[in-house]
Order: sequence, then C-alpha cells, then structure tokens
Amino acid sequence: MSDSLNTAEAMADSLAAAGVSQIFAYPGDPIIELMERSRARGLDVVLARREGTAAFMAEGYAMATGNVGVCLSTLGPGSTAMVNGVAAANVDRVPMLAISGQIETAREPYFTHQVVDHKLLYTPITKWAGRVEASAVGTTMRKALSLATAERPGAVHLTIAGDTSKRPATDTTFSVPPMGAAVTTLSVRRSPGGADPQAMLARAKRPVLLVGIAAMRAQATEELVRFAETASIPVVVSPMSKGVFPEDHPLFAGVLDMACNQILWDFLGDADLVVAAGFDAVELIKPWSVKAPVLHIDATPNTDQIYASECECVGDIGAILGWLADEWSGQPRWSDADVRAHRERLRSAYYSGRVTGSLNPTDVVDSVRAAVPRDTIATSDVGSHKLLVGQGWQTYEPRGLLMTNGLSSMGFGVPAAIAAKIARPDRPVVAMVGDGGFAMTATEVRLASALGLPVVFVVFVDGSLNRIELKQMTAGYASTATRIEDMDLVALAGAMHCDGVRAESQADLERALADLPGLTRPLVIEARVDPSQYESQF
Repeated sequence: MSDSLNTAEAMADSLAAAGVSQIFAYPGDPIIELMERSRARGLDVVLARREGTAAFMAEGYAMATGNVGVCLSTLGPGSTAMVNGVAAANVDRVPMLAISGQIETAREPYFTHQVVDHKLLYTPITKWAGRVEASAVGTTMRKALSLATAERPGAVHLTIAGDTSKRPATDTTFSVPPMGAAVTTLSVRRSPGGADPQAMLARAKRPVLLVGIAAMRAQATEELVRFAETASIPVVVSPMSKGVFPEDHPLFAGVLDMACNQILWDFLGDADLVVAAGFDAVELIKPWSVKAPVLHIDATPNTDQIYASECECVGDIGAILGWLADEWSGQPRWSDADVRAHRERLRSAYYSGRVTGSLNPTDVVDSVRAAVPRDTIATSDVGSHKLLVGQGWQTYEPRGLLMTNGLSSMGFGVPAAIAAKIARPDRPVVAMVGDGGFAMTATEVRLASALGLPVVFVVFVDGSLNRIELKQMTAGYASTATRIEDMDLVALAGAMHCDGVRAESQADLERALADLPGLTRPLVIEARVDPSQYESQF
C-alpha cells in the first residue's frame, strides 16, 4: 500500500487484498468515504433495505463461500440495528467483519445525539470490538480478519469515526493473514487412566459418528466418508453441517434436533460410543442426555463440557479421521440392515401427521426438493418449517443448506438466499421461509429483483407464529400475539417486480415449480399449508 492513502482507502485495499468482493451496507454520513473507496477498488457495495438484513446477507455470503462476510452501517441507530445479524454470525461460528461509522472524534467524548458506545454494545456479541485509527489501519485490519476467521470463527466489529476516514494513514502495511482452516497438527489428550482412540473404537460394538460444523469448515468430507465406510459406522449430522456427509449415502442416519428429534436421540442413546467429529454444542436444542462415552475430535479441545470425553483428538479433523481409518483393524460395526431399519423409522416419523387432501409442510419440502437440481443452495428461516426442512431437505455436499441454528434468529432466510445467489451465481438458490420470517424481510425481495437474481422464495403460510402458538396451546393459553393477518403475497410480489404464485394444493405447487428452469426474475410462492402436521411432529 502507498503511504499517500487515507484511512478509508487503506481499509478498502485491505478488504480487496483479503479477497472480499461484496460489502452489504446501509449508508450514512460517516461511512460515505469508505463506501466510495471500496467502490473505486472494485468492491460491490450492496444496499440492503435495513442494517439487520445487511448483516444477515454478510452471514449468508460467508456461509455459502466459506470466506469472511462484510457488512457496514452508519452510527447510532444504524449500529444498533445491525446487532442481531452480527450476534447471529458470532454464535453460528461464521466469519464476519462488521463496520460502523461514528461521530467525529472531537465531539464523541461529550456529544449525545446518535452516539452509542460501540465497544460496550458489541463486545458481548463478537470476538473483538475494535476501532480503526489512521495510525494503525493495516495492523487493525489484519487483527480483525485473523480473529474473525480463526477457530472458532465468528464476528468482529470495527468502529471508524467520520473524520478518521479522510485522514492520511500512517500504517498502511497489510499482508493477508491466514484465513482458512489452519490447524494441521494433532494432539491426543486423555483423562487419567483414559483409553486411547483406537482402544475406545475397538471395544465399541455400536458406535455412532456425530458430525458438526467444524468438520464442514475443515473440509473433512472425504476422510469422514472413508472412515465411516471402513468401520461401517452410521453418521448423524448437526443442522448447520448438512451435506458434510452425503445424505443419499447408506450410512447417513439423520439430523440431530430437527423434526423427529426423539428418534435421533434414541439412536444415540443406544450407541455404546459417540465419535463427535467437529460437533459444536452451540447447535444443541435439547440437553445432552447420552450416557455412552464420547471420543472428541475437533480443532479445539472440549472446553464446552456439554459432554464428558475421556479422550480428545485435537487438530485437523479430516487428518484425524483419516488416521483412524488407516489404523482400523476391526470388523464392520453396523450391518446394512440395522442402518436401513433406523432410516425407515425416521422416514415414517417424518411423514406422521399428514392430512390427506391438504398441502402439508412435508409436501412443500418434497416437491421443491424434487423440482430443483441436486446442487441447489437452499436457505431456511426459523420456525416450525425449519425443523422439517432441516430433517427432510436432502443435501449432498457441504454448504448446500444454509441456516442459523446457533442464535436461530428469524429473518435470516430471505437475505441469506439473496447473498448466496450473489456469491454463487452459477447455482440455483431457493429460500424456505415462514410467513412470520417473510413479513420481517419481504422488502428485500425487491433487491433480488433489481439485481436480476432468479431466487425462489417459498413461503409456508399458516397465519401463525406456529412454534410459539403450539406451546401456548400445550399450556392451555390463548393464541396471544401469535396470529398473523393474511397477506396477498402474489400481489406483493408483483409490486416488487417479481413473479408470484399461490399454491393451495400439492398439484398447484408442482405446476408452479414446473416453470423454474425458465425463471428470469425472483419468484415468490405463497404455499398455504395445513399446520396440523406440525402438531404431531412437535
């Protein structure tokens, strides 16, 4: 970098050097300079319809690519509105750099209008809340990007004052820090008297692999499949790691804590060893209740202690699984018939509660999955439909289904789908959202239209915040603040220059989906589902 750069130019150069191509933003006075300098360097500054969805777009972009996502807000209400999406990325273990403008430095110590202490605001929900100064731009950007992407990845927030942006930068030296899965070593940690990994596997008769998002980040799929096949061990995955083990594989055993969750917990409960490979307890919805010993395999030690593990293999997850496969000398542990019987129980439970003659939520999942190509990227919002999508949407490769299951925040599905399509224009993208989540973010669909993105937005319409209403019903309470007024989503789609169609039956839905190959602009599908199936599922 040249010493003649101003601070905003040095920041933009750092982002470009780190491979950032998009910034998702909602502008304000203090960040105009950074936006302009970013634009001049070829970075695409994408206008979201509010700061919260800009952050969700950055998270979706990072999920779809594995790269850091970047979002930008102004001061005051802009910085507070961005909080939820930043917190989601941090808890979901997604690398994000969030930047907010601030009032000029001379007034910040005493002025109150639109002044919020960003360090106090963002410290609890990020890995670091820092500040950019002209004297330390390169160093600060290196630290921010390194922290955001290091295990476990998460969000970093930076503040830049409006007058700092134009100040000459005196620290412009920037070299791209390691930003991938950099763990290449292996250490085996054991409790006093604890067994080694091979001994634990040798004595297990019914082991189960439980695989999570760290294995996906480590790109461990090849070695995971090899180890599972070598030892004939069934594989259960966490929701955000769907696709890390192909779901059409005979050893695939389901998704934990989604629909039919008791079937999966019973399956783990019958195991005599759980091999937890990159499993992150942040995704647990139900408390850990498995009595079997756990062999912990991860890039980080078992500091969560959600489960006890007498042996921990810490390092490159793929390399560890490959090592275990190479060292395997026992007989296959599970028969094809045993795994097949479990899969049939899971499938039967998944379809329980279907209402004949109605459009059921599982009908929507099945019809959409059947209509789109194998490599389609799907996003899921939060709600009752998410649990069915999480279990039933067949995923064949990592990053094929994007969802927030750490913070589990509504409002993720629509902006994440838009960002995924921006990131991967070569892949079809479909968003699976409830009517509650869609109501929060519907206007972002206009952005998809303006950008010419043929994203399919499938809205599960049942007029309810169903997950909460079901709990009210169980408690014998009235449906207070959980009913959603009816909306004409077809008309809304037309007003935002999108195609729209209403489906009240599976036949309607399949007719709408038949035209997907020729789609040239966003499509909103108003799928009017019968929520009765949710009651039997949950």
